[in-house]
Amino acid sequence: MLSPSSASPASSASLPLIPSHLPALGVGLGFREPFRSDLFLHPEAADFLEITADHYFDPTPEKAAELDLLAEHFTLIPHGLNLSLGSADGLDDAYLENFARLIERLDPPWWSEHIAFTRAGGVEIGHLTPLPFTREAVEAFAANVAHVRRRIATPLIIENITFSVHLPGAEMTEAGFVSAVLAATGCGLLLDVTNLHTNCVNHRTDPHAALDQLPLDRVVQLHFTGGHVHRGELIDSHSQPTPPAIWDLLEHVLHRAPVRGVILERDENLPPFAELAAELTRARDLGRRHHRWA
Repeated sequence: MLSPSSASPASSASLPLIPSHLPALGVGLGFREPFRSDLFLHPEAADFLEITADHYFDPTPEKAAELDLLAEHFTLIPHGLNLSLGSADGLDDAYLENFARLIERLDPPWWSEHIAFTRAGGVEIGHLTPLPFTREAVEAFAANVAHVRRRIATPLIIENITFSVHLPGAEMTEAGFVSAVLAATGCGLLLDVTNLHTNCVNHRTDPHAALDQLPLDRVVQLHFTGGHVHRGELIDSHSQPTPPAIWDLLEHVLHRAPVRGVILERDENLPPFAELAAELTRARDLGRRHHRWA
């Protein structure tokens, strides 16, 4: 993987730190349309919402109205899927411009994307693809983040993803790679606790040891949910209630990291909203126990 030639990452000493004034948002939900009515019937259930940014680029009148309605009642955090920050051939500036306009419209305290790439050689891959755990990949990622910052000043936080196979040529562990990317970019971490657990189960490593290798002082937000097992592999399908192992990791991180917000993700096998609300309440209580929010 070659670094983009259009930019070079700044030294870590010159990169911005996570702003100390980022608000503590509490516990919220990844917004999905089936939840909309319940959210307005029970607005106390979610302290804030995470929206899929891509759904609101060049929105239809209906989607624009939905966005305005949500923004009127909740703090919204845009979460991107296809910026492809790990692409060796640089970024799609049209996509970046769409993202920038959405952020300007919402004025969120932060926004998020993935430590991944979704495009290579001009081809859309169609899913989040892991990067090789190499210094060259770190440099490419940092160059793309520097490009993004020239257009979007709002703090960016980046999320760890799941992966099925280790790419050849790795020079560090997953935790080491994530740490190197954070150091090179100055970004905050969106720590997906379920993704970390999933990778550790599938690759037979210790999730608590992985947490110990991460700079937990960079954590801004968490994701959590439950998945399922398919042919002996744990799948991050966002389809099940949060299992005990994830709750244990979630509390471990809330105890150690300066978490500003936690998001429950659920996309498949949707339960009654009361079950989601109960998980949000449990997570909120954990955060209060560790003095992350009032």
